[in-house]
Amino acid sequence: MGAFSRYLLYAGLAGLALALLSYLIGQSSFTGPLLIIGFLVAALGMRDIPSLKGYAYTTVIFAVVSAGMFFPQYFTMVGDYKLSRLIMPLLQVIMFGMGTTMTFDDFVGIIKTPKAVIIGICCQFLIMPTLGFTIASLFNFPPEIAAGVILIGSSPSGLASNVMALIAKANVALSITITTFATLLAPIMTPLLMKYLAGQFIEINFWSMVWDITKIIIIPLSIGFIINQFFKKFADWLKDYLPLISMAGIAFILLIIIAAGQQSLLNVGGLLIVAVLIHNISGFILGYSAAKLFRMPEQDCRTVAIEVGLQNGGLASGLANQMGKLATVGLAAALFGPIMNITGSILASWWGRKPVKES
Repeated sequence: MGAFSRYLLYAGLAGLALALLSYLIGQSSFTGPLLIIGFLVAALGMRDIPSLKGYAYTTVIFAVVSAGMFFPQYFTMVGDYKLSRLIMPLLQVIMFGMGTTMTFDDFVGIIKTPKAVIIGICCQFLIMPTLGFTIASLFNFPPEIAAGVILIGSSPSGLASNVMALIAKANVALSITITTFATLLAPIMTPLLMKYLAGQFIEINFWSMVWDITKIIIIPLSIGFIINQFFKKFADWLKDYLPLISMAGIAFILLIIIAAGQQSLLNVGGLLIVAVLIHNISGFILGYSAAKLFRMPEQDCRTVAIEVGLQNGGLASGLANQMGKLATVGLAAALFGPIMNITGSILASWWGRKPVKES
């Protein structure tokens, strides 16, 4: 199996090399298909190679981005039906899945370590929104693109942070508690931050955004939590399928956003990638530094860094779609997801190889 996996990986890399060659020699009609096939085949090969397994899903995401960029016409409409209408129900399924994994222990965490949780949440809603506003202003993006950068910064931490915390030998229990409380605070904090930071770029309807986040997060999360508490066997059965459904849902949402925003990405894509990369990496650095400033243990410092640097891009995308600005406001969130998975995986793997020094 190992030899076959390596063969697939090499075949995928060869496909990517051919994609680059076809672009350079002017045969761009072959570039898109070769990129998509190359990334997908490489991802299949990575699945059975332990050192690369963690990057397989991210590689699939690159295939999805390529499909959206080269063939947007297939992923915006099916007949008279706009595919963007699927974003809300897909996000609700993903949040329902998160709810089925939640227990009362996630809430008890704030009683056990109140200082760490409060510091983590404050860092989450202070550092990333401020960074987003600063970067959006400095890069002089068009108003709706700038608002999108602030939106991803104003969103809570995402589910990926809990996985990264485990890999990084961070405090997983603290990570889950911060993610839970940041998510529950999002219906108030995200619209509030958007109103005061992004309001100068575009019009923000505070109460409409509160209701949208409630529909996307609170209602499905609560249903999932109730099922996990009172219908344990059913919840355990769901847990076998929901992670795969969530991963597929995230990829499909990204595909729709990239396809819808292809023209905007062609105009500001390179600069927006740089801005998102700075936003993400600065979140890691400032989150870790803030935790150190409060003399938190090394494990907790790593946790806060990861919680601050990794955002819920799905929520940001859903809100952009509800605002009717998926092709512009939604772009920063679409780019943030793949980028944070790469940088987060690298950081978590590096920390995972380093022993945790006791404070």
